[in-house]
Amino acid sequence: MSAPELISLIVDDREVAVPKGTGLVEAAQTAGIEIPVFCYEPRLGPPVGACRMCLVEIEGMPKLQAGCTLTAQEGMVIRTAATSTKAAEGQESTLEFLLVNHPLDCPVCDKGGECPLQDLAFRYGPGNTRMSFPKLTFDKPIPVSPLIALDRERCILCYRCTRFSEEVAEDGLLIARNRGARTEIATFEDEPYRAPFSGNVIELCPVGALTSTQYRFEARPWEIQNVPTICGLCPVGCNVSATIREGKVKRILSRNHPEVDRGWLCDKGRFTYPHLRAEDRITVPLRRGPKGLEEVSWDEALAAAEAILREAEGAIVTALSGSETTEIAYALGRLLRGGLDAHSAVLPEATSDALDAFRLPLSAIAEAELVVVVGDDPVVERAPIVDLWIKEAHRRGAEVVVCSPTGSNQTPPGGGTALCRDLAAPRNALGKRLRRAERAVLIWSGPGGGGGARIAELAHALGFERKPGCGAFHLRATPNGHGVAAAWAVAADADEANPEPIRVLLVSGDEAAADPSVRALAEQAERVIVLTMFHELAAGWADLILPATATLERDGTTTNLEGRVQRLRRAVLPPCPDELAWIAKLASRFGVELSPHAAVVYAELAGQLYRDLPLGDLGLRAQLPARHAYEAPPAATTPEPEPLPTHTDKHFVGALRLYRYRALFSGPAVERVPELRFQRPGPEVELSTADADRRGIASGDAVRVRSNGTSVELRARVNRKLVEGVARIADEHAADLHATVEVVKS
Repeated sequence: MSAPELISLIVDDREVAVPKGTGLVEAAQTAGIEIPVFCYEPRLGPPVGACRMCLVEIEGMPKLQAGCTLTAQEGMVIRTAATSTKAAEGQESTLEFLLVNHPLDCPVCDKGGECPLQDLAFRYGPGNTRMSFPKLTFDKPIPVSPLIALDRERCILCYRCTRFSEEVAEDGLLIARNRGARTEIATFEDEPYRAPFSGNVIELCPVGALTSTQYRFEARPWEIQNVPTICGLCPVGCNVSATIREGKVKRILSRNHPEVDRGWLCDKGRFTYPHLRAEDRITVPLRRGPKGLEEVSWDEALAAAEAILREAEGAIVTALSGSETTEIAYALGRLLRGGLDAHSAVLPEATSDALDAFRLPLSAIAEAELVVVVGDDPVVERAPIVDLWIKEAHRRGAEVVVCSPTGSNQTPPGGGTALCRDLAAPRNALGKRLRRAERAVLIWSGPGGGGGARIAELAHALGFERKPGCGAFHLRATPNGHGVAAAWAVAADADEANPEPIRVLLVSGDEAAADPSVRALAEQAERVIVLTMFHELAAGWADLILPATATLERDGTTTNLEGRVQRLRRAVLPPCPDELAWIAKLASRFGVELSPHAAVVYAELAGQLYRDLPLGDLGLRAQLPARHAYEAPPAATTPEPEPLPTHTDKHFVGALRLYRYRALFSGPAVERVPELRFQRPGPEVELSTADADRRGIASGDAVRVRSNGTSVELRARVNRKLVEGVARIADEHAADLHATVEVVKS
């Protein structure tokens, strides 16, 4: 890549050389000079010059100019408020107008102490007011949603929030209505702001107009600490900061990693933290006795666990959730393999190592010229931030092809493997475009343990390993599935076949405890040990329940979908011993030496998994490992899906294939946050237009969905993008339904 062309300009008597095309604000920053801004935010796209805080004097121009809207030019001479009286007067006047109706409620405003308006008013403001008339007042707070409150009298109309809604998230739900002095921020048709990324507007707001209902009046900036860590709720691994006050998590903020998340965060990652204080949180071990589950001491619990595991004589199955840290998974593997000779494990969906040959940062998606998504699930349901990267790529002119039951290229559920074979064929039109492209990205977004391998095979067939701008990603279902599987493999040689009978089932994590397939294994097992945070998940079927911790309560590491190893830092102390502490104690009873400290376990793992990468080198922004040589993955073993029913008679009404999906706002943690309930999918079944017409069903109708003697009452929703022949239902509303269903109007 050739070096960028440089231009020279003068800012406040300092000569600066910057690449051609650099904005004036960034050029000034290069010289160590600040041009104050409110509306300007590079992540939101082109500047709009709405607030006028960035006024500067430019030699040769008679009037002050909005610096954020200008691009640095050769020979340009700029003077900011630091050296120009004219610019200083302009900025002072701008602040005076912004503060005309702004309420003086800094002592009670949640933004007080962290407020750019407050800071700039002190630095550039007039110092006193000339206005003696009453200020405008409005009803407050306005509920934008159960998560966000709006104080309209604080709003300075910078339009950051509406620009995010329109230009980044592309949900179009937050708008500016009316004109002139009556302009106000509102939601479209006054509906709640129900979108996956709505919480980002709280951080974007440069004043206290948009605030979090969860954090409102909870803390002040001088009595909190922000702990840098990683979100553990999806495979992206967004970088976050946990705000702590008096040992409790009070809010979650984004922490910009430009290659992973660019400072954006989905609402699941931002607002789910109250589950740490759920009413059914388990803090002490529970053992089943004659009268049901009873609280026992940790010594009694470990003694009971030892007895149960010894009696199993190795006939133990371990079900891991994929939310464990890599260190916890390794410790469990050492305990069960080294101390008990237990081979069998139900591992979470992992990313194939073959994808290492096509590794790219997620930010490369935005720079792609062609993006192809393969799989049944919408990207936003599996890895929300990836959806934002894809939208940015589309805004930049990339061709985006989504091959799914609801995508631009409709494919039947379960057809991803066959589609990959088709795309690899020499005569396939889309495959040809992928071969020609120098910046193409493949993404697998759907269920199936072989998805990573199949997308890697396709990338290899298209020659992606020879193109540094081309890459492939697998959006797995679990946050740390790859790290957990790798750690387990290092610690234990797991057999695929489960022992018969299953003497003991060990379930690790809330996601595994809530999984119907794990519940089915529990029915076969003689004894069950469950590691979970919540009483409700295992109280009816576990013999021994050991309290688990959450991501925010752990030290350790996790591997995201890029293959980037990131460091978790404990934000708050858990209400129970962490897993490594008691696993180490239990392992010692079987003669296995394990450290209770995550850093020591990581050091043991680093030599086998991370090429002796020191824990300290992971830093606050973990680096992406280099690409490895391609190694062919195992061949596909999953059966091909049955073809969708085809009907020549448009009035034919028959069975539909059940298309289940796991919604983003689902899972044990989300279920325990009342403010997130409105984001969860309702009890509805989605039908294609043709299937709905055949059955005389319209959106909103009550319908009965039947399958093998089981039926559920749901609401119908006609989805024009859905492929014909399927009924799409969220997992939580399709628990007892099977492969094919009938849908009839109630």
